[in-house]
Amino acid sequence: MLETGTKAPEFTLKDQDGVSHSLSDYRGQKVILYFYPKDNTAGCTKEACSFRDRYPQIREKGAVVLGISKDSIASHKKFAEKQELPFTLLSDEDISVIKAYDVWQEKSMYGKKYFGIERSTYLIDEEGIIIKTYRKVKPADHSAEVAGDL
Repeated sequence: MLETGTKAPEFTLKDQDGVSHSLSDYRGQKVILYFYPKDNTAGCTKEACSFRDRYPQIREKGAVVLGISKDSIASHKKFAEKQELPFTLLSDEDISVIKAYDVWQEKSMYGKKYFGIERSTYLIDEEGIIIKTYRKVKPADHSAEVAGDL
């Protein structure tokens, strides 16, 4: 994970509608940048819906939510529509941003080792500085913790 107090790496990625977003587009607002493994899986759906349900509270506190995975734009579009997500999902198919934020980690399942996204979140302030990090988060409870830290 990147350290709190450091500048968040700049990036430009396309959202579920094919529109480019850069981190610098959000200067002046807090950014909840959350990384998740895969669209339409149980844990990722719980986490996304939790952020969806808290989104009005998050917006009232002057923050935006950006979700990033390596899924395609088309996959993000289906996921966002199916779950009625009011926030932006960004596609990082080449995992360059995922690696820049140090969330591409070795994992293990049933004794088999592989690399994947560690479910993690960065809270970034209005100037682009990381003010809090969250590792190995619990999908259902995570949005409440982040909203409380805003």
